[in-house]
Amino acid sequence: MASSGVQPRATLDKAADENFPVAPFFLPRAWRSDLIAVYGFARLVDDIGDGDLAPGGADARVLGVSSEVARGAAHSTAAESGADRLAMLDAFETDLHRVFHGPEEPRHPLLRALRPTVRRCRLTPEPFLALIEANRQDQLVTRYETYDDLLAYCELSANPVGRLVLAITGTESPERVRRSDAICTALQIVEHLQDVSEDLARDRIYLPAEDMKRFSVTETDLAARTAGAPVRALVAYETERAWRLLNEGTPLVGSVHGRLRLLLGGFVGGGRAALRAIEAAGHDVLPGPPRPGKARRLREVGVALRGEG
Repeated sequence: MASSGVQPRATLDKAADENFPVAPFFLPRAWRSDLIAVYGFARLVDDIGDGDLAPGGADARVLGVSSEVARGAAHSTAAESGADRLAMLDAFETDLHRVFHGPEEPRHPLLRALRPTVRRCRLTPEPFLALIEANRQDQLVTRYETYDDLLAYCELSANPVGRLVLAITGTESPERVRRSDAICTALQIVEHLQDVSEDLARDRIYLPAEDMKRFSVTETDLAARTAGAPVRALVAYETERAWRLLNEGTPLVGSVHGRLRLLLGGFVGGGRAALRAIEAAGHDVLPGPPRPGKARRLREVGVALRGEG
């Protein structure tokens, strides 16, 4: 498999662009290794679902996606491209089952890297399958009617990541899972708010349709270069919802100790800093994702570690 042409480092290097620290240096080496393995899986699944992998590229070949499908992807319609991504997700899920059930070695190097983590931490397939299912849903559902519909999507696309962090660090409990879910859903909503324009370019809108109607926002408004008053009001409304979720989850940070507390404080602080950046931009997210500076991130991590709202 060494000559497959797949370059896992290109996927893992995307961790630097996340709103939260993936596997910071202060964690024990074993935790860092396990978190990076899980991140590699999650990032690659998202890249498949977003169509960020080259059609017929090394990843497709390693997973055994047919060359006929791959060759047609470059000139396919949107519906056909969605079908191609579904084929890749199906192949990736098949390879995931090799991680858990063997005896055949997983084909993709990122899944081979995941296998020791799964065994060492006794992880179950469900969180990984949920992340794949979220990306399948992205090929089939491009609009969300209600906020509850969006929350159900986040249950698949975001919450499994937090649950995996708790499982890797051996700190699971029903209350911690509940708090973790609130944090992860908030972080997913923050990402959606930052990426309104990017998502629209992929024909996806994660702002609930009922909220768009309430604020008299149309899809044409979202395609503008800068946001008018209705879009800003809508983004402010969704920002406040994300704040409530983040604050609901923040007690998770104080429920653990040591370096894990720093890690979880980094997750919450990253989300807080991103929300502050959206507010500082006047809730105009259309020119591009508002990003916080390093100083703002550090201040917000401190707030999270102190347990402040």
